[in-house]
Amino acid sequence: MEQLTFDSAPSVFTVTEVTAAIHRLLTLNFDDVRISGEISGYKVWTSGHAYFTLKDSGSQLRCVLFKNTLRYMRFKPADGLAVVARGSVEVRQERGEYQLIVSSLEPQGLGALQLAFEQLKARLAAEGLFAAERKRPLPAFPRRIGIVTSPRGAVIRDMLTVLRRRFPGLHIRLFPTPVQGDGSIDGICEGLLHFAESGWPDVIIVGRGGGSIEDLWTFNEEAVARCIVECPMPVVSAVGHETDFTIADFVADLRAPTPSAAAELIVRNRADVLAALDTTTHRVERAIHFRLSQAGRRLHEQGIQHAASLLQRRIARLGQRLDDVDQRLRQHDPRTRLATSRRRLDTAVHALDDRMQRRMLAAAQRVQNAAQPLPELMRRRLDAASLRLNPLAARLQALSPLGVLDRGYAIVQNDSGRIVKSPSDAPPGMGLDIRLRTGRVRATVDAGASDSDEPPPAT
Repeated sequence: MEQLTFDSAPSVFTVTEVTAAIHRLLTLNFDDVRISGEISGYKVWTSGHAYFTLKDSGSQLRCVLFKNTLRYMRFKPADGLAVVARGSVEVRQERGEYQLIVSSLEPQGLGALQLAFEQLKARLAAEGLFAAERKRPLPAFPRRIGIVTSPRGAVIRDMLTVLRRRFPGLHIRLFPTPVQGDGSIDGICEGLLHFAESGWPDVIIVGRGGGSIEDLWTFNEEAVARCIVECPMPVVSAVGHETDFTIADFVADLRAPTPSAAAELIVRNRADVLAALDTTTHRVERAIHFRLSQAGRRLHEQGIQHAASLLQRRIARLGQRLDDVDQRLRQHDPRTRLATSRRRLDTAVHALDDRMQRRMLAAAQRVQNAAQPLPELMRRRLDAASLRLNPLAARLQALSPLGVLDRGYAIVQNDSGRIVKSPSDAPPGMGLDIRLRTGRVRATVDAGASDSDEPPPAT
């Protein structure tokens, strides 16, 4: 183990030197260690790396799980989970902290695969993918069957043998795919997607033979489970032996204990179907014969009475028809129709005379009533008009300039046609037009006129 040496006279080290020395010590002595503890504070950052603390009753250790390692883990780490972490202890020199770079993680107690199985099972159950009401019923008589499995091995041979024995003539299509190892997950999902998009099969079988949990792990993958759920037609899971259970068994519409049992569950035995059909045919024939015999007896017992009743009804209908013919003949007698027409005509003439007389009397009364008050009404209107006109005429006479001229006054206008009101309106030499009560007089303003109150002499 590398050690730091100190002289009798203490040397001064920088923080970087001490941290680098500690990093070398940890790297050399803790390059590959296994540490048990409980996960706490587990969190995945946006970078894809996971950080958590591994602790026990006395201490704790920071750990980092890089995304490339996390991607291939079988189970999902969680707080409180007891694990054994394997990795190397290193120092983050920029912070002066040491941490464990985890290269693998194994749960204590349960194995990694079993823990991953339980975690996925709980999560899908919480989503309701195992609920019975979500499962679709299988068709009673499927004609087209799609199978997703390996083309090699006893599984496909056993299923084909059972299907052909129980119901010959079925249409069967195989989508070959590996069911274990690399490419098995994608192959099974592609097979389910192929049948779903084609819409060809009435039902799909997906499965394989028995094996360990590692051999069957493809059918515990979430991708396979969700492809089964999203398939539009019923899916039967036939994986392993009767004691083997996978996630595919829980999400499928029907779980078969073995592949051969799946073939027996989805297809009925043709011989049994034909026998049941013969039995049903005989029962139907007996029921029909019994019903016919009962109907025959009832007709025989009621035949005479029914015939008599029919004859009576026919005689009654003929009597009604005779009554209808007699009534129509009476209505179409020419003498009866002529008398009826005369009565209608006389009634119409009398009614028209009465109506015209009443209308003429009413019109004469209205004319007489309208003519009586007309002279008096005209006289009252003329008196009222005269009363309104006399005051207006008096006012007009008082305001007329002719009335002023009757009293000896005159209206003087200059050559411009303006009425002279002051000496400035009639300067010397301007002609004047003087209007009297009767006639007009022309005059000229004298040059010796002034602005005094005396009027200028006119010539």
